[in-house]
Amino acid sequence: MISVPGSMKSIRPCGRRLLSVAALLIAGLQPIATGAPNARSGQAPIGVGPQYDTTHVYVAAADLDAFVKSFLAVLGGSARGQTTVNVTPVPSSADSEPVMTPEGGISVLAFRTPVPYPFGQERTGYLVTDMDLAIRAARAAGAEVIVEPFTDPIGRDAIIQWPGGVKMQLYWHFKAPSSPRLVTIPDNRVYISKDQADNFVRSFVAFAQGKIVADDKKADAGEIGRAGETCRRIRIRSIFGNMLAFVTDGHLPYPFGRETTGYEVQDLDATLAKAKAANAALLFGPYSAGHRKTAVVQFPGGYIAEIHTSIGQNP
Repeated sequence: MISVPGSMKSIRPCGRRLLSVAALLIAGLQPIATGAPNARSGQAPIGVGPQYDTTHVYVAAADLDAFVKSFLAVLGGSARGQTTVNVTPVPSSADSEPVMTPEGGISVLAFRTPVPYPFGQERTGYLVTDMDLAIRAARAAGAEVIVEPFTDPIGRDAIIQWPGGVKMQLYWHFKAPSSPRLVTIPDNRVYISKDQADNFVRSFVAFAQGKIVADDKKADAGEIGRAGETCRRIRIRSIFGNMLAFVTDGHLPYPFGRETTGYEVQDLDATLAKAKAANAALLFGPYSAGHRKTAVVQFPGGYIAEIHTSIGQNP
């Protein structure tokens, strides 16, 4: 049996089944109701909740165990065990280790075969209530469907691309899952050009039935490595969780733009001490800007993540 965090029930290992990577994170859990209308739009919600959103992490097979051990040592939680999976609509094989922490979930992949295009470019997996509805809504909002829906043993998957090139996976289960709420909700961190920023935000907000909670056109760009300058920073909130979009000229010092997710912790200094002990490298920070103290770390295997703590009232 595998013990999972919070109030999750224990589940049996999936064995050597062929499953989608996002689906593996919550496979075997019990159904929840997902059909209540959205009060603002009058439509049934497309998303289910941020506890079902996963960051996709691709690592070399030799780094898989070290990465998972380090990530859990820093953020807590538990892994579900490695399984050999086919996460694509064409023949392929990868070792997968789904991981759940109180600050968000990740789906870790170590491919045994070459990675079929465009897999590896999708940043996240979002659970939707109905795949056909989600695809229609995405297209209506201005997204491209770059991988048409395909079936895996427990559901369906697709990959979409938003104006500006942001790619993400959508997934759906034959049997609706259930998972506890997160302690903190991570940020999906997006870097977008000035040319496509408004188109991207308009499209994503329409699809996600979300709202813009802050649009700071003169935010401190020091938090993305450009101290003494400003940038536009947009915060979006929806059923899929939080999104933090930086509108820039693309002159980004390393590692900015490489981190796809930002995790909120209670004590950043203590978390960074855990990161150092777990062989994660500090790439940036700590840096205080606005209502946050932020840092960027790189885990064994190459995964780069932002980690922050609130030092005031965020929008």
